[in-house]
Amino acid sequence: MAENPRAARLADRIKVLVAQALERGVKDPRLGFVTITDVRVTGDLQHATVFYTVYGSEEERVETGAALKSATGMLRSEVGRNLNVRLTPSLEFVLDALPDTAGRIDDLLERAREEDARLAAERDGKGFAGESNPYREED
Repeated sequence: MAENPRAARLADRIKVLVAQALERGVKDPRLGFVTITDVRVTGDLQHATVFYTVYGSEEERVETGAALKSATGMLRSEVGRNLNVRLTPSLEFVLDALPDTAGRIDDLLERAREEDARLAAERDGKGFAGESNPYREED
């Protein structure tokens, strides 16, 4: 099923509006260094899921999540004021796990490179088992 182009345009606009509102409008001290990474809007344009990342510790992530939850109403009204849609979509903030997952994948790839290098060093100077020419030559 193809993605709804109107929902994609709306998601892009919501991403910009929420980022601007967080930068200028939300004065909550619990709000950390937040980056809005993605917004997904349902096909009926009634619900928007806003994905975000927080630079900092786990405690800062939790506090930022609480600050975003308490500011959801203000952010929704700000989005509704700047969108030209009949109904303002509800906003849900979800911590984006992509950076953590990418870091874990990088660690796994590094471990695989180290294992490949170890096996290559172990393989040096060794030959194949058996004769050099395993096929019979007929005279």
